[in-house]
Amino acid sequence: MDWSRAKSVLIISFLLLNMLLGYQLWLDIRERLNANVDLSALPLEAAVKMQEKKIRLEASIPTDTPKLEDLTFRYTQKAAEGDKIELDMPISSRIVFNKSELLEGMGDIIPDLELYGFDAYMSDSSSAVFYRLHDGLPMFDVRMKLYYSNQQIIAYQQNRVEIIPGDDEREGQAVLPAATVVAHLIDKYLQTGSVVTDIQLGYHGQIFNSDIQVSAPSWRVLLEDGSGYYVNAISAEVTQMKDNVLLD
Repeated sequence: MDWSRAKSVLIISFLLLNMLLGYQLWLDIRERLNANVDLSALPLEAAVKMQEKKIRLEASIPTDTPKLEDLTFRYTQKAAEGDKIELDMPISSRIVFNKSELLEGMGDIIPDLELYGFDAYMSDSSSAVFYRLHDGLPMFDVRMKLYYSNQQIIAYQQNRVEIIPGDDEREGQAVLPAATVVAHLIDKYLQTGSVVTDIQLGYHGQIFNSDIQVSAPSWRVLLEDGSGYYVNAISAEVTQMKDNVLLD
């Protein structure tokens, strides 16, 4: 018997076995993560369709259905695509993840910084994305971006707006449940193998070349591949997200 060859075969076999066990462990972890998401809010038909299309839901389905109305605003500062304001001195990027540290470090540099909220899902290793907030909900069309280099913030880009008050006597309309929105996307829009990573309520609208802009209450549904959808939370109209650019 060629013991050298047999030894090599055994080593390769053990390596393949370890790879198989590692892959199985990874699958088990992914399944447990997916199992932690409560799917009971979805209609049975949607759950069945999700299984048929091998769609995974790794985001919690919000249960709140607040009463909201369209949000009217005007831009007071709208930078052109690619415009950046360079910082005189770089600042550690770790402050992005702590609101109080961020305000302390950049509150005197970036105007209205306290009005913006961090969005981890739209950020990456080279930049951090923030959205202007209104009553705690993000305005998905009004963004601010901090740019990194060597783990330091070196520049920023910002849109600023003025909210135009609505009719105080109007109560607004209850938004569509997130479960209804997700079920609709599963049935009509999501491709086989899609992975939903985030579901969030905010405001979104088509930006016009006008002083006055209107955004509707909208659910934003993000997918693992970086794509996503905006769903009007009143009319259920669906629009696919465009390329992830800061400013239109």
